[in-house]
Amino acid sequence: MLESIIEQYLSTVSGLVSGLPRAQIAEFAETIYQAYLRGRMIFCCGNGGSAACASHFIEDVAKGLDYGPGRPRYRALALTDSVPLITAWANDSDYSRVFAEQLRNFVEPGDVVIGISASGNSANVLEALKLANEAGATTLALGGYDGGKMKDIAQRIIIVPSHNMQHVEDVHLVLCHLLYACLMARGKQG
Repeated sequence: MLESIIEQYLSTVSGLVSGLPRAQIAEFAETIYQAYLRGRMIFCCGNGGSAACASHFIEDVAKGLDYGPGRPRYRALALTDSVPLITAWANDSDYSRVFAEQLRNFVEPGDVVIGISASGNSANVLEALKLANEAGATTLALGGYDGGKMKDIAQRIIIVPSHNMQHVEDVHLVLCHLLYACLMARGKQG
């Protein structure tokens, strides 16, 4: 019984990964790389498993993308990482504002804001993307299901076409690692 569950799960995730839009992934990576070249900030946010993915992605970008002596590092921030600040905003205003209010302090035209939401309907991610759009930032998103409301707010979105939260989150992590690999290769090209 467990073998069939394992086989089905791995087969499904493998199929979703195989179906990822290569050109769109390259476009996301190039957008982030061009922002880096201009000294712009990269922000990322999400909830639950997507928060973990956002934090992990920014950790990889901020620490791992070191192109060598004389080249600056990425200016990157996960809006998911300050629990005191998140809970202060949630308590004093509304949980839907926890990322947007952090962004308000920093976001500028040309920055990149990445929202991650498996359902595409996380109110606080949507509010962050709206504020980023208003500020003239580029908004990218990783979604699942049918993209939810996020597909109408983010300037560009990659949707993992599954209604299984775990499958979507698995593929989002693969996407984040793939973007990192693309950014590393792009930086070595110069």
